[in-house]
Amino acid sequence: MPGNARHLEVERKFDVVDSTVSPSFEGIAAVTRVEKSPIQSLDAIYFDTPTQDLARHKITLRRRTGGADAGWHLKLPAGPDARTEIHAPLTSGNGVPAELLDVVLAIVRDRPVEPVARITTQRESQVLYGVEGDALAEFSNDHVTAWTIGDGSDNGPAQQDWREWEVELVNGAAGGELLNRLSNRLLDAGAAPAGHGSKLARVLAATLEHDVSRPPTDPVHRAMAEQVDELLVWDRAVRADADDAVHQMRVTTRKIRSLLRDAHDSFGLSEGAWILDELRELAGVLGVARDAEVLAERYERQLGQLAPELVRGPIRERLVEGARRRYQTGLRRSLIAMRSPRYFRLLDALDAMVDEIPASQSDAEAEPVTIDTAYRRVRKAAKAAAGQQSPHERDEAVHRIRKRAKRLRYTAAATGAEKVSERAKEIQSLLGEHQDSVVSREHLSQQAAAAHAAGEDTFTYGLLYQLESDLADSCRQKVGDALHKLHKAVRKARH
Repeated sequence: MPGNARHLEVERKFDVVDSTVSPSFEGIAAVTRVEKSPIQSLDAIYFDTPTQDLARHKITLRRRTGGADAGWHLKLPAGPDARTEIHAPLTSGNGVPAELLDVVLAIVRDRPVEPVARITTQRESQVLYGVEGDALAEFSNDHVTAWTIGDGSDNGPAQQDWREWEVELVNGAAGGELLNRLSNRLLDAGAAPAGHGSKLARVLAATLEHDVSRPPTDPVHRAMAEQVDELLVWDRAVRADADDAVHQMRVTTRKIRSLLRDAHDSFGLSEGAWILDELRELAGVLGVARDAEVLAERYERQLGQLAPELVRGPIRERLVEGARRRYQTGLRRSLIAMRSPRYFRLLDALDAMVDEIPASQSDAEAEPVTIDTAYRRVRKAAKAAAGQQSPHERDEAVHRIRKRAKRLRYTAAATGAEKVSERAKEIQSLLGEHQDSVVSREHLSQQAAAAHAAGEDTFTYGLLYQLESDLADSCRQKVGDALHKLHKAVRKARH
């Protein structure tokens, strides 16, 4: 996002009592010098929805004054000990910057985002330097005072006071070994691993622990909950225009739809439920950008593999740059859809579906979901494809095999039939390449006609078309063996 700084924060927190003495860092390998920094007074207001949706996803949003990095800070989970931190400059008022809200819009949606806590910190810091004079890590000794805001208490917010240590790597992408050595030094000095992942989590602990729900125990509902979480992750990636994000969000959307279609009774849905239509529409909107992204990468690779004398005319501009422009148009359309109340209501419905799973449900009580029905659909599609003669009908029939294999893959994965899921994925990938070839050939025909009308050399279009046709033939020749392997996996899964 233009104007905002984004970096990876890697740190560990530790609980300490008031009497604990800060450690010395002498003798730690790679550390040659330690410098104390001036004491900082930090004052932060934390923001969330009334139902603390950000905190439940381990996300913090704050407006902080004081210190070297005063401003708005949005912190997102990024793995063990790591968070992606996005900064925005301080604004004149307390309104959250729109560009930060957009990052987490799939979580907050159209709910109000308001102050939930105030945390002040007196920070004593030491910077640890390496052999070459570069800063390696920062140790912070924090004295913290915190209050909740707007908790409905008649007696006013209760004050919490504590002391904690933090050790943060300056270069978050490297230094895991150093982080372990520093952590051991803090533990030896009497610290204990922090009981909460952030200061805000400690302040809101009572509320969050009260509302924590148990995850579903049956495999299909558990898979559904995991995929809904995954959708929110890819939503953020799409908003950041990360590589392959549109594709992965579309894949996740389709996984959710397949799970709901194949187990609609389990989720209390009819086969024509509106949520299935909405998921299909979302996948379709994302598909515009995804298809353009695939074509741009495909043509760039193919043209790069041709001898220079075989690349004639302004074909790169038409195929590669043209596809990239269509990707940007498709991305803008996707983002418009992802900022709409319609999208928020879809996410609300998915959340409700996950939340309504009975917490007491056991594996024994869950209705079993078999793979037999999904596999029969794959076999039926394969049989139909074998009887097609015209190229267009054959391509459509092969695409149906892929779609049926994809549904089988998701169902098998949700029910623990890993080998079946693996074999179905092989068919899906193989015929996905076939379908990309179909889309590419259609696009090449259209672009060749436009090039011809403009008086351009169309030789290379024909060459690429033949390469795509040969690739499609190769994929179809391999599908029989892949179906045989799938059949064996299904038979084994039945016993």
